[in-house]
Amino acid sequence: MRENKEEIPGEEHIREMASKPQRHDSSNSDPGEQQALRLRRVSSPVSTNNYPLFNWSSTPAGEDEEGNSRPHRDLRSIPLPMALKRAVRQVQQMHVPVVSRMESWKRNKTKSLRKLKDNAREFHYIFTLWSKSLQKIGGNFGGGVQSYFVFLRFLVVLNFFSFLLIAGFVLIPSIVFRSVGTTLTNSSGPEKCMNYDPNPQGLVVFYNYFLNLLSGTGFMEYSYLFYGYYNNTMAGDRTFSYNIPLAYLFTVVFYFAFCLICIIARMGTAARVAVATGGSAGGNYSMMVFTGWDYGCMADQATKLKQKTIHYRLQVDLEEERIQKRAAALTSSQKIILYSIRFLMCFIAFGLIIASFYGIFVATNFSQEKSGQEGFLGLFFEYLPSIVITTGNFLVPLLCDQIALIEQYAPSTTIILALLRAVFLRLVSLGVLLFTLWRQITCEGQTNSGTCKLCQYNYEVYPCWETRVGQEMYKLTLFDFLINIAVLALVEFPRRMVVDNSSSKVAQWVGRQEFMVPSNVLGLVYGQTVVWTGALFCPLLPLINTIKFVFLFYCKKVTLFYNCRPALKTFRSTTSTFFFLVVLLFGWGLAILVMIYSLAEIHPSMGCGPFRFFPYMWSIVPTSFYSLSKTTQEFLFFIGSQAFSIPLFVLSCVVMCYFIALTSVYGKSVALLRAQLKLEGRDKQFLVKQIEELSRLQIPKHNAGVQD
Repeated sequence: MRENKEEIPGEEHIREMASKPQRHDSSNSDPGEQQALRLRRVSSPVSTNNYPLFNWSSTPAGEDEEGNSRPHRDLRSIPLPMALKRAVRQVQQMHVPVVSRMESWKRNKTKSLRKLKDNAREFHYIFTLWSKSLQKIGGNFGGGVQSYFVFLRFLVVLNFFSFLLIAGFVLIPSIVFRSVGTTLTNSSGPEKCMNYDPNPQGLVVFYNYFLNLLSGTGFMEYSYLFYGYYNNTMAGDRTFSYNIPLAYLFTVVFYFAFCLICIIARMGTAARVAVATGGSAGGNYSMMVFTGWDYGCMADQATKLKQKTIHYRLQVDLEEERIQKRAAALTSSQKIILYSIRFLMCFIAFGLIIASFYGIFVATNFSQEKSGQEGFLGLFFEYLPSIVITTGNFLVPLLCDQIALIEQYAPSTTIILALLRAVFLRLVSLGVLLFTLWRQITCEGQTNSGTCKLCQYNYEVYPCWETRVGQEMYKLTLFDFLINIAVLALVEFPRRMVVDNSSSKVAQWVGRQEFMVPSNVLGLVYGQTVVWTGALFCPLLPLINTIKFVFLFYCKKVTLFYNCRPALKTFRSTTSTFFFLVVLLFGWGLAILVMIYSLAEIHPSMGCGPFRFFPYMWSIVPTSFYSLSKTTQEFLFFIGSQAFSIPLFVLSCVVMCYFIALTSVYGKSVALLRAQLKLEGRDKQFLVKQIEELSRLQIPKHNAGVQD
């Protein structure tokens, strides 16, 4: 289609506006230069100034004379004065293009898709969990504290979808098919191994319901909360059947796989943000100055929050750069002294962690020996391991924080080191608890001797050992939540009231507390690791953890705004967010080891649970496999054979190498661009100095000419 080339009123005026800056520049030059510029303008068939020419009668999706479509260049991306852009837009709006029906349909479709995309983005922002609260937290306390609450929101969503997965494939089918299902196998073991009846009989004192709620025994034990209540049944007919034990096993396996995929995807996003923002101090100031502001901020409160956020980011970069310069200025003897102090402090911190492990081991053994007690004393003995673990997790990191002050690391390095120590303490303390329970369940690993010989596990103390492990994880989760509520009500609020209303020197010296990100993040990682560890034995634990984390978010938000002051030392949120997920991955690794060992090594309880008649939990898989049709068996055999696995492995290696090479290329490109920015900055500084020197030389000559 040939476009209309008629002139439109106002175009000459706009062209004059575009040419004004250049005529102004040429008026200050020499006559010879002006003549050269005239010759250059005459000889140039393209343009008469530095600004791009517009086809005033063109449309954004116009076509040239040959019918080929030209790529549309957005007016906002062209370097023109705002007045000229406004005039160009008015001229383009005055012009009515002659287009075909297909072209008009394409434009309307593009506009509709863009509007739909904008509406979807607004809808997602409105229904994003706690978006306004996170923006307010980031503006008042910096990105480091905000990263904790973002991490907490991620765990809430992860646990909620995990509960939906478990409820859809295990809980609801177990409720529906409980009365109509048939038992898979009727093989019976020793009668002593089958004695398990947690259902309370007769009258029960009222306060026992409260004790049962806290300890997970009694009516809580005889519910869908724990492993022992689920049956080994299969419901359906020839056309449809649902295997409850197989669904139970595969749901737990897919639950762990789902959590791993979510963590890795989140780590990829955090890594991209860290690479895009620099990930280290220095070189980010210009990016923050020129690209850090959000021009969508219209309200006063949003503007102030954005200003505070940029202020905290600049403060972090300046603080880390100052520490790096101070470390670079140390002499050899000062470095030797500093490294010696760090080694000694690390040894002391490791000794404190080992002492905490020993206390957990002793407390767990003592608790299991006194497990027959009743009443509040029995409740205390049952919670004794949880009390010791919580005490160690509170005192040891507190002492390690004081040790970190002597080590004199950078703020981000201090955060990472504190996280490493605390995660080692919390995860290994949980491992010590599980190891102690394993020793008692399996008779210290000797299942063919003593009380374990008859049932392959200690049936006298643990008639349903899976439920007992689930109860321990349930008590750890509940006790951790109660401790957080108690600290908020009995420690943090009274401290704030004393500091605000007292004028004593002690109160002013103590001051309001700081929001310690490392310890709070480790609390989340510890709680999530407990849930992963107990998911096989307490399927509804993700739901409990979701409710716990929702309450914890509001409790931490209240204590942050009412009881805490902004941190004196800030740290980078981009690298810390990535490291939070790495620490969470460590907890997932510990939980997956516990699950694999429980599935493949320990004999299931014979009196409870969906695997009561199998030698191992994993035995349900080959049993169900051989009940499939021959075609399905051959297909699954092919998937597990070398003919399928080796090409799949090779393809995975090729794809991984491709992404590694792509990442390397992107990293080199980013490094080259940063180096180019630094060189351009130096060139500009050099040109500014040259201009200053030339101006100094020309001023005396001008004064001498005036005097002559």
